[in-house]
Amino acid sequence: MFEFRLSYSGRLPAQRSGGGGGRAADKHTIRKCFHKQLRELWKQHPDLRYQSERLFLVAGEREEGHLVAYPAPGNPNAKTWVEHIADNHQRCNGRFVPLVSKEGGFTCSLNILFLRRDNPDNHVESGGNIDNRIKVLLDGLKMPQVVQDLGGIPLDVSENPFFCLLEDDSLITSLSVETDRLLTPMDVQDRVHDVSLLVQVKISNPSALFAGDRLV
Repeated sequence: MFEFRLSYSGRLPAQRSGGGGGRAADKHTIRKCFHKQLRELWKQHPDLRYQSERLFLVAGEREEGHLVAYPAPGNPNAKTWVEHIADNHQRCNGRFVPLVSKEGGFTCSLNILFLRRDNPDNHVESGGNIDNRIKVLLDGLKMPQVVQDLGGIPLDVSENPFFCLLEDDSLITSLSVETDRLLTPMDVQDRVHDVSLLVQVKISNPSALFAGDRLV
């Protein structure tokens, strides 16, 4: 089990009903926040750093449905595994690196600590139904599908590639949410409906990435 935590503080409106739910700009703002943290994870975690730094050639063969890649440091056609992933996930005028993907064969579970400025008597409006706010969060954890999913916010040069947690939210096998009161005093730039989230991610069977000197 590969486990880590992502955090988010700020605006989290509720998903609207109908027409895909809207909130594209909010979702992409959240996606950009997680991109920075996931980019750092790929730099720091030993197995992910190995894939970010070593050069591989895809063998064109498959084992149990997964592509096999071999380290090839001297080959001019070789590239890092991150680049292989990004090249295979080009859309919305960008290149994306989902940590959990269908081709990778992994799934994940999420445990979310959801802190908000509601009190027990609900004197402060919650900013929307919790379930509908979580839907916005989950869309911010996955890759965009079409340009409209970027909400009119252009991809930055530093976001090539763009790191995401999920290729698709169907790869989430379990989800739990615990809510509590946010006690941080409001600052000038804070809004009453802002939230603070801690997302614990558990990815299944990460050791399956490696088979001897191969990457699968």
